Amino acid sequence: MTNERTTERLGLRPPLPSDEAAVLALHTDPRTNRHRTAGVPTPERVRSDLADWIRGWSSDGISYWVVESLTNDELLGVGGLRRTDLGDEPVLNLYYRFRPEAWNKGYAAEMATAALEWAEEHRPDLPVVIRTRPTNGAALRVAEKLGFEFAASRVTEGAEEWVYRWFGPRTSR
Repeated sequence: MTNERTTERLGLRPPLPSDEAAVLALHTDPRTNRHRTAGVPTPERVRSDLADWIRGWSSDGISYWVVESLTNDELLGVGGLRRTDLGDEPVLNLYYRFRPEAWNKGYAAEMATAALEWAEEHRPDLPVVIRTRPTNGAALRVAEKLGFEFAASRVTEGAEEWVYRWFGPRTSR
């Protein structure tokens, strides 16, 4: 099983330590943190997250990808699936963060579709969820476009978070 995927416009690959500068720039940009209650993460936090994502590939066989343009290998963002727990339930969390220059081009839905195909193929035993703030209209539109349904509201980091669950062809309600 390969850890890389391609879509019509995107190359998806596991992150490498050499991606640190680009991932730092993406995740410490205030524009990409508008809906993050805790605000812009510290560089140390981003480095720790990147290390976790890299480890996730060896420990779980899936983690977040670096998302690149197939036309010029430019890093557009980070996204994909990570194994986590939602309360007591193991799930795959669908996450993405793109550079502002890549917004409103359909990249999030394109990457997320590839992630859902991976989940269908390799981890049909785990539900896929999206966790987002109710103010994140773009994430809500992507969730609904992909067939996710609202499942719960909860408070995390002192703010309301909505959980959407994918009821794709592999799961039953």
